[in-house]
Amino acid sequence: MPNGDILLCQLNDIPDGKAKRFPTGDGSIFIVRQGQQVYGYKNACPHLGVELDFNPDEFLNNEGTHIICSTHGALFEIDSGNCISGPCTGDRLSPVPLEVSSGVVYY
Repeated sequence: MPNGDILLCQLNDIPDGKAKRFPTGDGSIFIVRQGQQVYGYKNACPHLGVELDFNPDEFLNNEGTHIICSTHGALFEIDSGNCISGPCTGDRLSPVPLEVSSGVVYY
């Protein structure tokens, strides 16, 4: 078993360039897939603490280049979680540890 002890999904369950939400004991997390790389964050805006996706699994802007908060439109870099636009500029999303092993994503 990899370092993460919770099996979340197969990597292919998340389309390349898309994101998916997963419930946890204290809210939810989401994963953004870019090729074979995944980035995971707690599903909470650092500005208001609200969940980022108004519609399930819709975490990215129309271009698929940034994570977006559906409440106020703040933009976050996918690879770092840094807020680059909006009321929380300079803040960042809370990352979650993920591991991909043999095409399976663990948390």
